[in-house]
Amino acid sequence: MDVLRPATTGGTSTRTATTVASVPGSHVYVRHISAEHDDGVRRLPDPPPATTADAAPGQWWPPAMLHPEWVRGHDFDVMHVQFGFDAWEPDYLESVVDAVHGEGRALVYTVHDLRNPHHRTRELHDAQLEVLVRRADALLTLTDGAADEVLRRWGRRPAVLPHPHVVDLATMAQRETAPPPPRPDFRVGLHVKSLRASMDPLALLPSLLEAVRQVPGGVLQVNGHTDVLSPAGARHEPELARWLHDAARRGDVDLRVHDFLSDTDLWDYLSSLSVSVLPYRFGTHSGWLEACRDLGTAVVAPSCGYYAEQGPVHGFTLDEDDFDPASLVRAVLEAHAAGPVAPLGVDVRRRQRAEVAAAHADVYRGLT
Repeated sequence: MDVLRPATTGGTSTRTATTVASVPGSHVYVRHISAEHDDGVRRLPDPPPATTADAAPGQWWPPAMLHPEWVRGHDFDVMHVQFGFDAWEPDYLESVVDAVHGEGRALVYTVHDLRNPHHRTRELHDAQLEVLVRRADALLTLTDGAADEVLRRWGRRPAVLPHPHVVDLATMAQRETAPPPPRPDFRVGLHVKSLRASMDPLALLPSLLEAVRQVPGGVLQVNGHTDVLSPAGARHEPELARWLHDAARRGDVDLRVHDFLSDTDLWDYLSSLSVSVLPYRFGTHSGWLEACRDLGTAVVAPSCGYYAEQGPVHGFTLDEDDFDPASLVRAVLEAHAAGPVAPLGVDVRRRQRAEVAAAHADVYRGLT
């Protein structure tokens, strides 16, 4: 991977800190690189969302920073957009960029998504990208494949920086020193969460059942949120729920229905799996995949996007136009044959985080 490397490492900087308005500042990607306190960067905290009267504690969306009035009323050197503009009209994004540049500040954009996993069609996100990619003063992304696509579409190639760890280092260290939990079965997990627009679990489930039946001790575990799998849920999907409940009654699926998991419960869940399957017909990168790498859970990933460039996966053919059931069965069987996966490791992730944070700081300093 063509990774931007930091120009300097170690030592105590005497330079004035670069003030960055990260959108959002509390996302795990930003929080973890912000933990490198000697990088000469001061990130502003997320302001509470002004347009949401009933915002939950710690909620950052819709991001208050993405408003021309906020930009003109606050002091910072660089605005770095990561997420949070899903619903903004392109003209409104233009006005935000105009405000950033009008105040003499720089704009950095990390291209996490080239196809928004929450949008059923691509037109709005493409128009948003047209504004941000075209007008950003610096571009970053996570993989060479994504960088090459940006180059093809806009004539600009972002710098490539890997995704930092998702599981916190203290938890990773604790799990490294603890004996691995016994795995008497080969547990394949499909997590439908609240069913993003990009997900198509119903297409995959018959093939996953076929695969686990070929593996000694094979178990297919499906977790989903109450809002999707319970009849009273706000986003109830009756066909999926009916299939899963019928399969659970037959003993074909270990079905778990619950609300959002805490981080601790989520890490426990991922650690309990032999394999986690990503059921995406479209997308670009995945924080879920990175959490699996942190915890030592194998990943079966679709051919869409650039998941295979983030880290080792067992791939199968799935995108908006095509699905090859046999390739999914093969991917699960390959994961079984490959055996347990070792976590990426605290030392590796700590060094990577320091490099990524230093590279961000270099980008910011180059613009101020």
